[in-house]
Amino acid sequence: MDKFKFVDLFAGLGGIRIGFEQAFKNHGFETECVFSSEIKSYAVEAYQNYFKEENIYGDITKIPSEQIGKFDFLLAGFPCQPFSTAGKGLGFADVRGTLFFEIERLLKHWQPTGFLLENVEGLFNHEKGRTLDIILHKLHDLGYFVSYRVLDGKDFGLAQSRKRIYIVGTNIAAIDLRDFDVKTTKLKEILESGLPTNNTVFSNALLSHYKSYEMLGKSIKDKRGGSNNIHSWDMGLKGEVTTEQKQLLEALLLERRKKQWAEEIGIKWMDGMPLTTEQISTFYKHNNLEYLLDDLVKKGYVAKEHPKKFENGKRIQDKTKPKGYNIVAGKLSFEFTKILDPDDVAPTLVAMDVDKLGVIDGEGIRRLSIREGMRLFGFPEAYDLSFLKMREAYDLLGNTVCIPVIEAVAGRICEAIKEEMFQEVQGGLLAYAENY
Repeated sequence: MDKFKFVDLFAGLGGIRIGFEQAFKNHGFETECVFSSEIKSYAVEAYQNYFKEENIYGDITKIPSEQIGKFDFLLAGFPCQPFSTAGKGLGFADVRGTLFFEIERLLKHWQPTGFLLENVEGLFNHEKGRTLDIILHKLHDLGYFVSYRVLDGKDFGLAQSRKRIYIVGTNIAAIDLRDFDVKTTKLKEILESGLPTNNTVFSNALLSHYKSYEMLGKSIKDKRGGSNNIHSWDMGLKGEVTTEQKQLLEALLLERRKKQWAEEIGIKWMDGMPLTTEQISTFYKHNNLEYLLDDLVKKGYVAKEHPKKFENGKRIQDKTKPKGYNIVAGKLSFEFTKILDPDDVAPTLVAMDVDKLGVIDGEGIRRLSIREGMRLFGFPEAYDLSFLKMREAYDLLGNTVCIPVIEAVAGRICEAIKEEMFQEVQGGLLAYAENY
């Protein structure tokens, strides 16, 4: 067999398909996509625009196995949110987590040669490994040799660190997912230049307090300390603060996370609790401490609030406890969460904040462009998302796959197929010789 039919489930932008097709082409095999499924309307639009296909099916749970038709390989980047630290991590308790059983259903019905699955690294340790064990046992029970491994996109020539788990199975042999050739690149090799930069209060405040080289690789968030972070007060975003107030805020950042305060307050520990003036005075001495704190509240860097308790699965303020001072702004509160360093790689792009990655371009700052984002996943330059809304394109990028990793993994499948073909030929020749 030199032509392999495959199905592309939870297809998104079709990244798995692109990598799979390229690998098989490189090994001299033809492929044919006989079924594609995706429920997100703008993903379908992008997929159809690139692959020039009209029939993209929707909800896989509503499509009978018989309707799909026979195929040789199943490709699926099944929904990752149930297993992701960026989501709620509910696993099979999330209806999206149960979509794996749709994969099992189709494999059981059609018994194809194999499959290639991709998911977030969090699946590896979800429920202390029990979720992955269930998946692996289901696949083994269907008669497949199953391999899995966490691989990082930055080791396959992408300028993005993106660790994902790859699960591969065939009825031929176990696929070795170790010892891939390492190829590295840097952001500057994929960045564009001369694009429009942001003229906003946030960007101007940042540029007025820092030189461009001082920002490279820095995160922008108020709820973490350390030299690698820029805080809103460091750039006077809500008003300038004194050196004493900066010192106070830095001290509060560290202390509010200590479990001793939860015990003293009488609440269940959480990562960042409001502390009273009296509690703060134990680690930051100042004659006008309350004035400094109230001024920070007035400017909006700090809030005065009750500690929170867990009730019915939610955090709500416990008004029986005295109010304290707490840092206000979370990670996604600002225009940018990180300024990318062109001599490094990008952090893992996720849908919720891919549009908050900043790039220094000339004398200004701008968002990571859609084209740059696509290059971080290895998409062909011919793949166009310009007709989508920016938020739609960013959302799709945050949920897509690393094409060079898929291609490398699929290449190992091709090697197994060729080895089986070679063995069949050898066996045939041996039988022929014995008969004659």
